[in-house]
Amino acid sequence: MNIKTMWRHIKESFKSIKRNGWMSIAAVSAVAVTLLLVGSFIAILMNANKLATDIEEDVSVRVYIDLAAEEEDRIQLEEDLAALDEVESIGFSSRAEELDNVIGSYGDEFGLFEGDDNPLYDVFVLNTTSPELTADVANQAEDMNYVAGVNYGGATADRLFYIMDTVRNVGAIIIIALIFTAVFLIANTIRITIFSRSTEIEIMKLVGATNWFIRWPFLIEGALIGFIGALIPVGIISYVYLRGFDTIMRYLSGTYFALLPPQPFLYYIIALLLGIGVVIGSLGSSLSIRRFLKV
Repeated sequence: MNIKTMWRHIKESFKSIKRNGWMSIAAVSAVAVTLLLVGSFIAILMNANKLATDIEEDVSVRVYIDLAAEEEDRIQLEEDLAALDEVESIGFSSRAEELDNVIGSYGDEFGLFEGDDNPLYDVFVLNTTSPELTADVANQAEDMNYVAGVNYGGATADRLFYIMDTVRNVGAIIIIALIFTAVFLIANTIRITIFSRSTEIEIMKLVGATNWFIRWPFLIEGALIGFIGALIPVGIISYVYLRGFDTIMRYLSGTYFALLPPQPFLYYIIALLLGIGVVIGSLGSSLSIRRFLKV
């Protein structure tokens, strides 16, 4: 198909959208509402996944060093822990630093335990290559020499990992379901617009127009409807996300948690919604027009 013919199809598509004003508005509205749901849920799910990852990464294995351990024993224990394949990094917190943390959390009355009265342990803080490996690392560390105890949250951490995996899996299923719903709703809305022009299609067939000559204006029209319909949720989601990001981040300030930054996150959402709108609009037109080409 040459450029002149394509340009003619594009102009015809714009004219058709204008000529079938109310049906075009209905189709654009169906695209807008459906993609607003899809885009909103994707934004929520991706940020929930980001927060879940932040929480998981904040889970670490704390290895308490026996009070009887000498300096060389502590060094050997650190080397043994570092040799574990699942360990990504090791930090150290002295008894004094542990007590300072307790005082900061629970009050100055714990300052009575400073010096030789400090009952706390020196601690190795292990970060694993994957959050799910914390239990394995804890079990291995527990059997090493000069280890007084190991803590990683136990059942609480395991339950946290389970909840986060469930959120991700359920969220992915809901997004897929919403996309299929979008295809169904938009295809049926466009089918109604094409049905109202079935006589026009039959006349074109009778005068010798090829199937693709008839199909192209409808495909372009569907793509335009999808694109225009996607612009509405893109604008709404961008505005709400930019306003909400600043508000929520004020509450999260001072923590290890954060939302996905608007740039480039919003660029991805915009590209995704516009792409889905164009593809679904074209697909809906293609599926809807097939029956009318059989004259």
